[in-house]
Amino acid sequence: MRLVVDTNVVIAGMLWDGRPRRLLETAVEGTIRLATSATMIEELARALAYPKLARRLSERGVSARAVVARYALIADLFAPASIPATVPSDPDDDHVLACALGAGADLIVSGDADLLNLKSFQGIPIVTAAEALRRLPQR
Repeated sequence: MRLVVDTNVVIAGMLWDGRPRRLLETAVEGTIRLATSATMIEELARALAYPKLARRLSERGVSARAVVARYALIADLFAPASIPATVPSDPDDDHVLACALGAGADLIVSGDADLLNLKSFQGIPIVTAAEALRRLPQR
């Protein structure tokens, strides 16, 4: 099973405990495959540089660069598909959809209401981390 995980879920999984972390751990274990794109990796690096995350990075004893490098190791890089503008309320979310289509993803995992409200994109369900965990193959 291949998943595209939105940046907000990646950050939650790398810096906090909970469902997003469990989802990323299943990728490390090899139960699922994660797909990403260069654009999504760049977005992760930009988001981790936000001052509001500096304290959490410090508490975890990691740098933003280390988090990005770790995620890049557990996710496969794909070229995004070319898609028309799809999320008018937040056009930056289109790259998540483009990555999912380019990667042939089975699920898109997000905490972003703009994406979750779509429910699916070209047959790819868009779900929360909790729902993604429910849909995983039994370990």
